[in-house]
Amino acid sequence: MGPRTIEESEWRLRKAARLVKLLALAPNHRLHRDEAMHLLWPRLDTKAAANNLRYSLHNARRTLEPISATAFRYLHLQGEVLTLYPAGTLWVDTEAFEDAAIRARRTRELVAYEAALALYIGDLLPEARYEVWAEGRREELRRTYLDLLLELAELYKHREEFELALQTLRCVVATEPAHEAAHAELMRLYALSGQRQVALRQYEQLRRTLLQEFGTEPGTASYRIYKEVLAD
Repeated sequence: MGPRTIEESEWRLRKAARLVKLLALAPNHRLHRDEAMHLLWPRLDTKAAANNLRYSLHNARRTLEPISATAFRYLHLQGEVLTLYPAGTLWVDTEAFEDAAIRARRTRELVAYEAALALYIGDLLPEARYEVWAEGRREELRRTYLDLLLELAELYKHREEFELALQTLRCVVATEPAHEAAHAELMRLYALSGQRQVALRQYEQLRRTLLQEFGTEPGTASYRIYKEVLAD
């Protein structure tokens, strides 16, 4: 059987899908059964959580591999340790993105940054937005994505490719509207490219966003850039 896509609707049990995703994100795709139980059923006692784990494991195997004779190769429980596809090689998009980010930072090449950023397709597991086990990884990956954009914008700026730098920084602000460093750099670049009024509007946009979200004003560095642009 070749590769196939499993749609969200194909999972008979939501927790079975969560179990597979949890293992895909775990180091080496391995997790102690007690940790899996705690993460997926934190409010249940040990016996109830263990029963749920067995049921979810059975359902996940049936979804991953319809042929029951080979279903165990994808989700393996040996002793107290759960492993996702121990006999083969897994490609996980989050790992590919992080590996590409490392390559980009090592080489400092534009093409490496662009390749890494192309692997980020949005927030991790939006359907599991309130799952504690996904929150930390989601924020880590999001932060890496934003940092890569800032670093790429800096490379463009050094090459005096201001429009590309501006486009990249606008991606940061679109993803995180209150990202003050990105707003400040946009102001600098707009001013450098002769767009003084746009730079001033960028400061006002930052000010409104910070007031709405946090009830604060822009920091000293941003205000200094604003005053410099205002003074032409």
